[in-house]
Amino acid sequence: MNKAFSKWNSISLILRILIGLIVGVILALTIPQVTGIGILGTLFVGALKGVAPILVFVLVMSSLASSNLGVGKKFKTVIVLYLVSTLLASIVAVAASFIFPVTLKLTEAVQDQTPPSNIVEVLSTLVTNIVSNPVTAIMNANYMGILAWAIVLGLALKKLASDNTKNVLQDLSTAVTKVVSWIISFAPFGILGLVFQSVSENGLSIFYDYGKLLLVLVGSMLVVALVVDPLIAGITLKRNPYPLVFRCLKESGITAFFTRSSAANIPVNMTLCEKLGLDKDMYSVSIPLGATINMDGAAITITIMSLAAAHTMGIHVDIPTAIILSFLAALGACGASGVAGGSLLLIPMACSLFGLSNDIAMQVVGVGFIIGVVQDSLETAINSSGDVLFAATAEYKEWIKEGKEVDLKKIAKS
Repeated sequence: MNKAFSKWNSISLILRILIGLIVGVILALTIPQVTGIGILGTLFVGALKGVAPILVFVLVMSSLASSNLGVGKKFKTVIVLYLVSTLLASIVAVAASFIFPVTLKLTEAVQDQTPPSNIVEVLSTLVTNIVSNPVTAIMNANYMGILAWAIVLGLALKKLASDNTKNVLQDLSTAVTKVVSWIISFAPFGILGLVFQSVSENGLSIFYDYGKLLLVLVGSMLVVALVVDPLIAGITLKRNPYPLVFRCLKESGITAFFTRSSAANIPVNMTLCEKLGLDKDMYSVSIPLGATINMDGAAITITIMSLAAAHTMGIHVDIPTAIILSFLAALGACGASGVAGGSLLLIPMACSLFGLSNDIAMQVVGVGFIIGVVQDSLETAINSSGDVLFAATAEYKEWIKEGKEVDLKKIAKS
């Protein structure tokens, strides 16, 4: 048994995930009635979601307690990259919606969801989350609250704690990281369960019913992932960014695609940052922050779905209004929850810009949930892989300034 387990772990994780994906599709097409297989996915995502808040809290607190705080410039850079990328993503979505206008088959309204009414409510919720009870923040996976309290406690411990206390924190951080590595080693089985559940429940019908909408959404997201984000990284580093881009998509994007949760993918991103040689003091803060504010896919979803609603209702959208929508979607995306379907409830806020009623807007949200198996999966993959891409870009920019060698091809293969 030990030999078999060792041999299994010696295979590339990506290859193992691919095997799990294929097996999941085959099982879903042949024995879709065996619903118990889907529990593998539920357990995997549940374990990631369970450990992620603890990991972030411990890592950030431990890193700050023992750091030299020399990450100021890098941290400012990564925040700017996150925000610029999200804004450009919404602009790409506006352009795609104008070039390929889409109308919708509206569904029944989603009755059990309460969307925010305006951008002020979104931002108010964000600010309130920052000062929430730290125990509640960890229990509810409120990453803004987790980050805020971890930073405050980390800075206090840096000034007041003894070396022994800091060593205990480091050991605790190492232990939690090890637990995460154990969970990730079961990713192929989790992916198998997730794929089985998605294919057996949804089949391929969504591709026919909402094909054009999906094409516009997927096309916009691919343009951002393969053109816009690499362009931002390339201009920042003055180097070919694609080796790093593809590494991030392969190791972060694939797992995020199936877990459909930026928050659940935080442990995966932390592991990838370590492989890329990034400064733990920075990525332990920037990665969970990215899961909150680096929301390219969410900005695209909010923009395209709200413009599709306007087209469906025969509303003409002029260029100035579209520009306002770009900023509104980018700002709103930063308040999107890092869980599956988190961006959809911000669609009514954007629809209000066109004077659409909440009833119409919530029907659009209903469409979003129908296509979510594709839309939300790809959205999360782009969001999460971008977190690592821009964290690495900010880090390598400082390396270049310091005269260090930055060979992205070599780094991407490490």
